[in-house]
Formats: sequence, C-alpha cells, structure tokens
Amino acid sequence: MSEQSTIIPFQTTHHKRAAPQSTFFERKEFEAILNIYGKMVASGHWKDYAISASKDAATFAIFQKASERPIFRITKTSSLRNKQGAFALLSSQGQILKRGQDLSQVLKYFEKKLIKLVQ
Repeated sequence: MSEQSTIIPFQTTHHKRAAPQSTFFERKEFEAILNIYGKMVASGHWKDYAISASKDAATFAIFQKASERPIFRITKTSSLRNKQGAFALLSSQGQILKRGQDLSQVLKYFEKKLIKLVQ
C-alpha cells in the first residue's frame, strides 16, 4: 500500500442493535421437505418449487405447473413458535391445513397422499 491510502472500516452492527436476521429452514427441516417433495415429483404430482425467506417467515411453495400459483405452501414463522407452532401447511387458497411445533407432524399430511399413490 502507498502511504496515502486510507483504510475505512465497515460499520459493525453492534453499535445499537443487531441487524434483523432472515428466518429460514434449518438443514434437517429442509431435508425433510425435500424428501417429501422428491417422492411427489417421482409420482408425477408436483413439478416445481420456490423458496422465499424474509425477516418474519420462510416459505417453501409447491407447484403442479410453473405458471400456476402454488398448490401448497410450507411456512416457518418464528414468532409463532411458542403460540400455535412455527410450522404451517397452507392450501392454494391460503387455508391452514395443518399447523404444529414439529415439522414432521405437519408433513404427515402428505403421507396419506403417498399411500394412495402406491395402491
């Protein structure tokens, strides 16, 4: 470096309060969702997905066709963790189909559909 260069430090977030973090699925949660998603894709019922994360919630949207609105949405809302449960399964109309503290319990909704596909 030359003698005239100056170093400007990045602003740190510890001055007043930490910057809000995005809510997202943890690794095991994401693996459980992708496991169900893979089975339903293999059966030909689902075709596409989208993921979004914000400060308040994370969403995994499931599509039959990419041009349509999602047929299901799996959401994780951290603020509801101690109340109704952080995880919810919503229909295409926004109706809550299942809600709970444990993602595996919420994903059991799809086991009925998988059993019907095998028969």
